[in-house]
Amino acid sequence: MATDHIRYDVLARDALRGVLRRVLTDAAEHGLPGDHHFFITFVSTAEGVKLSPRLLAQYPEEMTVILQHQFWDLVVTEDRFEVGLSFGGIPERLVVPFNAIKSFFDPSVQFGLQFEATDAADETSGAKLPAVPAPSGLPIAAPAPENQDEPSKPTEGAEVVRLDRFRKK
Repeated sequence: MATDHIRYDVLARDALRGVLRRVLTDAAEHGLPGDHHFFITFVSTAEGVKLSPRLLAQYPEEMTVILQHQFWDLVVTEDRFEVGLSFGGIPERLVVPFNAIKSFFDPSVQFGLQFEATDAADETSGAKLPAVPAPSGLPIAAPAPENQDEPSKPTEGAEVVRLDRFRKK
C-alpha cells in the first residue's frame, strides 16, 4: 500500500472538527436556532479537559453533555469550548478541547459526527479515519447530565458510516 504523504485522514478529521467549532461558535454568538440542540461526548480524562473533582468521579472515562436550554457563557476558541452547566443543581464550568470529543449529535436534524477513540486520546497517531456524518441518529455512549429533559439516546436504527468502508483493500 502506498504511503499517504498528504495525510488525508488528518485533513478530514480537522475539517470535521471545524464543522463542530463553527456550529458551537454560531450557538455562542446567536443562541440555538429552532429546535437544534447538541449531545457532545468527550473523554473526561483527556489532556486539557477541566471538570470538577465531583464530575470526574462521576464520569471517570467519558461524559456526555447536552447543550439545549440550561447552559450559559459558551466560549469557543480555536482548540476548545468552555460552557457553564448545572449538574444536580450545582453550577459547573467545563473546558473541553476539541481533540477530546468522541461524538457530536444534533437530534433535531439527525446529524452526527463521530471521532475515533484514538483521535480523542492521541492526536498524534493519525492512523484512523474519522467518521462521516451519520445519515440518521448516532448512539450516545454516556449518560446525560441530570438536569436535562432529553432522552439519553437518540432514535434507534442509526448507522455510522466510516470512510474506510469504501476504500479498496
